[in-house]
Amino acid sequence: MDVLGTEPIKDKEAFMARRFFLSLPVKDLARSRAFFTALGHRFDPQFTGEQAACLIITDSASVMLLPHERYAQLSAKPIADTHNTSAGLLALTLGSRAEVDAHLDAAVKAGATEAHEREDMGAMYMGGFYDLDGHGWGIHWMDPNAAMPTQSTEGEPG
Repeated sequence: MDVLGTEPIKDKEAFMARRFFLSLPVKDLARSRAFFTALGHRFDPQFTGEQAACLIITDSASVMLLPHERYAQLSAKPIADTHNTSAGLLALTLGSRAEVDAHLDAAVKAGATEAHEREDMGAMYMGGFYDLDGHGWGIHWMDPNAAMPTQSTEGEPG
């Protein structure tokens, strides 16, 4: 499956074997679903309904969007006001600079606030946005040739 979850799930058992779920509180579930749909994401119908929406990130990572009432049932701590405080930053790596720009542009068009100017660091290109509930998302592209060290045989016994 691609990073935006647009490819169909072929092996459901493998898909469920080891997954990472991050739960985020949202004020308006329908509005949040529409926002992330506008960014090109899709939702896992098995975990999506009136009380939750499972935003697919990859085969093994998903974000559970939960209305405040449902989120409060899972955590005894008060829900952070992420419009005024930071409760964490989420990072998503995409396949190209153009994808980063398209994702950030779509987020802003759908109602997000751009977090900072986009940065071009040569081997890495990034930007960020705050979603409708104030959660911070970093969107990145990394040059795979610069990100992955090459194996060197220099200094190894021959």
